[in-house]
This record gives sequence, structure tokens and C-alpha cells, in this order.
Amino acid sequence: MTPPTIDIHTHYVPKGWPDLEQATGGSGPWPWLRAGSEGEAMLMLGSQEYRPLQANAWAAGERLAQMDADGVDLQVVSPTPLFFSYAREPREALKVSRIFNDLALQVCEPARDRLIPFCQVPLQDTDAACEELDRCLDNGHVGVEIGNHVGDLDLDDEGIIAFLQHCAERDVAVFVHPWDMPSSPRLDRWMARWLVGMPAETHLSILSLILGRGFDRLPESLRICFAHGGGSFAYWVGRMDNAWHRRGDLIAKSDFPPSHYLDRFSVDSVVFSDQALRLLTDTLGAEHIMLGSDFPYPLGEQPAGNLIRRAGFLTGQQREAMLGRNALRFLGPRLGKPAQHRAGILNDAALR
Repeated sequence: MTPPTIDIHTHYVPKGWPDLEQATGGSGPWPWLRAGSEGEAMLMLGSQEYRPLQANAWAAGERLAQMDADGVDLQVVSPTPLFFSYAREPREALKVSRIFNDLALQVCEPARDRLIPFCQVPLQDTDAACEELDRCLDNGHVGVEIGNHVGDLDLDDEGIIAFLQHCAERDVAVFVHPWDMPSSPRLDRWMARWLVGMPAETHLSILSLILGRGFDRLPESLRICFAHGGGSFAYWVGRMDNAWHRRGDLIAKSDFPPSHYLDRFSVDSVVFSDQALRLLTDTLGAEHIMLGSDFPYPLGEQPAGNLIRRAGFLTGQQREAMLGRNALRFLGPRLGKPAQHRAGILNDAALR
């Protein structure tokens, strides 16, 4: 059976939400939505314009129409990282997470057989993060999206490792998205925070799980995927191995060199060129790459899956794996019955 085509990297913004200053008791600036013309709005952060939006950010019908045009069967719908609120007090971030997690279910509800909600958690508080994840799993979320760091704490931080261990115990997929990139006069030109900072942030977060011995402490059953092709990580595996062997005096060594851990994580396919996708395939293996588009944002791939479909160096089996089979394994048994029915895997036929 041919598996469905699954886009594992998309975002949502609800049509509106409560005033977060009133809801949390925390001072601003907070994100809010400034209504525009019909089907358009501006995502605001305090008094600053953050990102223009169209109805495809919140309207299931708009999403489904684009999915049909792109040949996408199922779509993972994750929070927009601006909502993470990791710099807030934990109680404030927990309230924000609950608000947006409940709204995510409303966004996906009209198409439960095709839209797969991922939740967010207050990652700065391990206990609260685990509790909110459990609440969301009970309510219908299938996975969780987290940012790649919490302030100066990388993914090898003890509290974050404890949360990831909980994710493994709950058998839930984790999607890691870069956010909160550094700002400077050099990075504030040409969208350099997104073009340089984002790939570097993701590279650093993978490296932290390796050299910080995060993977050594985590069970191999953890299903974790990094956005944007893993950033710049794949290009520099040789350099990192060289440093591990030759500069152990400066590296808090993992049990093995970085290349040993390439089968411990997956990445999405938002890399835009045959050469980059070939490097990922050669480095990580086709079984660790999944279709991702970054829909509905303008730096995403349009149409979704075009790079994988037209990559002449891929075999048919590799292409099929990247377009959907790998995502079925990543999403795992928590994929709800409506989505399972849509995917035709009620008996796990597509996983075999």
C-alpha cells in the first residue's frame, strides 16, 4: 500500500485569542492579532508588526484547498514559535500554552482526518511541561513542538532532558523548531536572523544533544525531528568528528563521535535545492528525512513536496519514504483514528 503524503512542518495562528496580559497577569509586550481586510490580519507583538497573515493560518478550508493543490494528504499543525513564552514566568507560560493548545484543537477540528495537532509546553518548567503535555495528549494532540533552547539552556539541560525522557515514555513525537535568534546590527540586515541565525540555532541544538551527552542519556525510542533540514549540521559532521578526536581537551565528550548519532534523529526537507537534499540523504539516510513545507509562511516550500518529487537522484522507495512512510513512523500510534482511516493504516499496513 502506498503511504499518504504527510507534511510534518506547518504552523497555525488562531483567528483570535484572549488578551494575554489579562489572562496571565504578566506585563507586555504580548502577541495579539490586528484584524485587516477579509481573510487577512497582522500578527502583532505589543505595538510592533510581527508578520502579515492570511486566512490559511487559521481556516481549515483554506489549508485543505492548498493541501489538495499540493497533493498532501495529512498535515501536522504546530504552534508559531512566537507563542512559546519561554522567557516568561512558568505560570504565565503555562496559561499561554493552555490557551493556544485548546485553540489548536479548534483549528484542526473541522478536518480531524487530515489536520494533526501538535501542542506547545512551558519548557522552562519541567513539571509543568510534562503535565501540560499529558493534558494535551488526553485531549487529542498527537505530538509536541518545542523550541531549540530556553534562554541560555540548550537541549542537553537536565530539565529539558527530563522532559524529553517523559516524551519517550509517553511515546510521543517531538518536533524541534529554532526560535529567538540573536539580534545584532550584522544580523538585522537582509533577514539574516532567519537566513543565517536559524540554521545555526538548529545546528547548535543537535550538537548540544550529542556533545552534551543528551543522546547518551535519552532512550533510543525517542522520536525527535529537527526543522529546516537540521540547519547547517549535515554539512559539518566531518569537522565535528575531527574536533571530537583531536580536541577532546576542549570538548565535553559524548560517548562516541558525532557521526555515531546520525540515526538518533530526523529532519524535514525544507532545504530548497537538490544538492542540499542529496547531502542530507547521503549523510542521514533517506529513512531520516520527512516532507516539511513550513506552510503557510513565505519562506516555506511551495508547492509542498516539490523538491522530493523532482529529485532525480532518489529511488522510488526513498521518495515514498520521505513523502510519507517515515512520517507515519514518526507520528506513531497516537495518530488518531480519523487520520489513520484517511491514511489507510488502521491495520498498520503502510508501516510494513
